[in-house]
Amino acid sequence: MNDDQRIDLTEAVPAEVAEVDLYQKREKIYTRKIEGFFQRLRLYTGWPLLIGYFGLPWLEWGGRQAILFDLPARKFHILGMTFWPQDFSLLAFLLIIAAYALFAVTVVAGRVWCGYTCPQTVWTAIFMYLEQRFEGSRNQRIKLDKAPWSIEKVWRKGMKHSSWLVVAFMTGMTFVGYFYPIKQLVPELATLSTGFWQAAWTVFFTLATYINAGWMREQVCKYMCPYARFQSVMFDKDTLIVSYNQARGEPRGSRKHDADPKELGLGECIDCQLCVQVCPTGIDIREGLQYECIGCALCIDACNSIMDKMQYPRDLISYTSEHELAGGKMHWFRPRIIGYAAMLCIMISVFAYNLINRVPLELTVMRDRGDLYVQTHDGRIENIYTLHIVNMTDQQHRYSLSVEGLEDVLIMGNREPLVPAGEDLTVSLRLNAPSGARATASSPIHFNLTAEDNPELSVRIESRFMRPL
Repeated sequence: MNDDQRIDLTEAVPAEVAEVDLYQKREKIYTRKIEGFFQRLRLYTGWPLLIGYFGLPWLEWGGRQAILFDLPARKFHILGMTFWPQDFSLLAFLLIIAAYALFAVTVVAGRVWCGYTCPQTVWTAIFMYLEQRFEGSRNQRIKLDKAPWSIEKVWRKGMKHSSWLVVAFMTGMTFVGYFYPIKQLVPELATLSTGFWQAAWTVFFTLATYINAGWMREQVCKYMCPYARFQSVMFDKDTLIVSYNQARGEPRGSRKHDADPKELGLGECIDCQLCVQVCPTGIDIREGLQYECIGCALCIDACNSIMDKMQYPRDLISYTSEHELAGGKMHWFRPRIIGYAAMLCIMISVFAYNLINRVPLELTVMRDRGDLYVQTHDGRIENIYTLHIVNMTDQQHRYSLSVEGLEDVLIMGNREPLVPAGEDLTVSLRLNAPSGARATASSPIHFNLTAEDNPELSVRIESRFMRPL
């Protein structure tokens, strides 16, 4: 290629592209208080969760704390049922069900979990209420932060942070109360006589709540929560999302109350910025769907209040879908939703069946690791076994032991072991059976263990009986 055939290239950089500083300082978001239908709905969903969280550790069931995860004893007491580490398969199944339920809800209604029931959202709302209570409205808070330090500023800031610490301490103490009897924890913390680990974890969760809900807030949703990153995988064109109707709102612009927007060549958005001022993550919903949006509907209530004042139709910002924004119709029953619903029904049914038919009794049989068998002086064969019995119930039981698969067998040892509630017992047994002529040296047998006072409390375990050929 000669010089005449070469093409001169000029590097062009768009003016709007700027260098992004990944370590830039966080700009504080001053949210404005707004009321409306969806905020009342958030209140109705948030309060039951708070009451349940703070109240459940204080409830008793059968003389014991209703929900207590006793890690040192490796027992998990939940509403009268006691689960052991052997039941962790049920926990794994429950977590899978919760994940599928979250996926199904996201496909239908977007991030309603984040906007209405996520603990980060609920606790942040509490902290924002306390902030508004002591520092005033949005404009008053901005003015207070810009003002020089004074007695009033110190008092208002001090009251806000003190109230935050009180709520954070109650949250941390309650969380520890799920793992340590709360009726012992509270007096011990009040008298400074609690153990090191109880105090350490209470302080840790207090600080975690204070920092996450008080200082970081939207940073947790934007940068720490993985759900915001992979939610788009579950969205489709029929998923309900908080969206701005550009066809109605653009071009935006201010106008008088009685002005006709069509005569001015404007849309119905008056560019009041109220939807931005109420957003807890500081985004402008008019710029389209963004991963920072948590679906809290604060912007919907804010915009509807302005539409009412301007006497325009509501829902310029609303829960809608891409199909509806394009003039189509939303499809509620679609393959993805049907698939999620079917999987949820199957998994919930299997989980309920396993939970209902769960036998709170475990039997482990181990053969002697020494001799395979012992031949007695009368020609009979003995095998030695070690039985490990775990009574997972809250009552003491005496069990009856039997063996199937051997003729004329003698059980030598404790055939009616007594196991206290929530305890385990190791029993040594000898099985004595005739030698006989066998084609194989190993015969399958079954140990049956049944509670004498409850025949439904029974397990059956297979083992082997060894003898010479």
